[in-house]
Amino acid sequence: MGYGDDLLITSLAAQIKKKYPKRQVVIGNVSKKEAFHSIVYDNNPNISDCRNLDTSKPIHMIDYHPGNRPYIDYHRSTSSNYVWNKKYKPIAGQIFFSEDEKKQAKKILEDAKKFWNKNYNKNFKKIIFLETSSTKINDKQFSIKHLNKDWGYNNWKNLSHNLKDEYLIIHSTHSKTQEIEGLFAPKNINFRLACSILNNSDIYIGPEGGFGHVAAALKKKAVLYFGGWISPENIGYDFHENIFYDDIKSPCGQYKKICTHCEEARIKITVNLFEERIRKI
Repeated sequence: MGYGDDLLITSLAAQIKKKYPKRQVVIGNVSKKEAFHSIVYDNNPNISDCRNLDTSKPIHMIDYHPGNRPYIDYHRSTSSNYVWNKKYKPIAGQIFFSEDEKKQAKKILEDAKKFWNKNYNKNFKKIIFLETSSTKINDKQFSIKHLNKDWGYNNWKNLSHNLKDEYLIIHSTHSKTQEIEGLFAPKNINFRLACSILNNSDIYIGPEGGFGHVAAALKKKAVLYFGGWISPENIGYDFHENIFYDDIKSPCGQYKKICTHCEEARIKITVNLFEERIRKI
């Protein structure tokens, strides 16, 4: 399960907890009687830790798992393509940080500002939190899906070079990330700490996915690359700038083979177009 999916369900969990405050709300697979824990749920007062439940209190399980995602139309999907549920619209979720996560994020922000001052004799306009590559880009099961969703390293590099002299860009990296020269990239940060850093930034820039949902939960502005794989009508937020390849084949939802239509999206959605959307907000 992806962190974006985990975050999506937190808004429903909050509604259920408000309606049934005495219940222990957990996320899982009802038919298998399995509950799942995610670091996204840490510190969340609306979701109980399924690994440490009080058996004397009622439990409310939300049926939400890889085989039951509300944005997927499972009846129309095939073995190679997802078809999207056009009736679904996400509600911004919630993430709750520990005091230590807040403290660490502020320290990293201070380091980022020192990096800027070392390289520039002027003030930056805003702080941009940048994500350029999914952690699953080389995953055996999910790599093709994420290759189709990807905007491409050169596009992110050229966009960053157009902005880095005006904006303090914090590049969120992981073991699969190809770093971009001239950007501040904190080392050895986990997902939650990255989210806390985003909470101290002004805008999120990156592909549709986990951090887009985090930006929504934190009420941050964002410019997201949707390409032609999935539509912002199904999974995007109206207060974000969602860049979608409007084509008869979009959204393709192809996850079994490298998609030529998604390659067209990478070409059609230019660096200049992306930059215009960023400067717009």
